[in-house]
Amino acid sequence: MVKLTVIEGGRSSAATSRETKRGVHPTAEDVRKEAERRIHASGYDDWRVRELATGASMPIEIRYLRMQIEYAAQAIGRFVKIPADFASDSYWPA
Repeated sequence: MVKLTVIEGGRSSAATSRETKRGVHPTAEDVRKEAERRIHASGYDDWRVRELATGASMPIEIRYLRMQIEYAAQAIGRFVKIPADFASDSYWPA
C-alpha cells in the first residue's frame, strides 16, 4: 500500500514572494528549486534508495508523480514571465 502526502506549496517560498514584491522576478532556477523541494517532499528519494538497495520496484505512482513535477517545472520555467505565485499548488500536480 502506498501512502501519498499532500505537498503544500508556497510555505517555504516566503522569501521568494518577498523578493518578488521588491521587483525581482522569479527565475527558472527558482522553479527548479521548487520542483526539487516537491520531489523530496513526495518521498521519491527514499523510494529510489530502497529500490537500489533491495531491487524492489518503487510504486509507479511515485515514479509518475516525479515525471509530472519535472514536466511542470520545465513548462513553468519556459514562461516569458514566470508568475510570482509559481509555488502555488495550482501550477503543480497533486
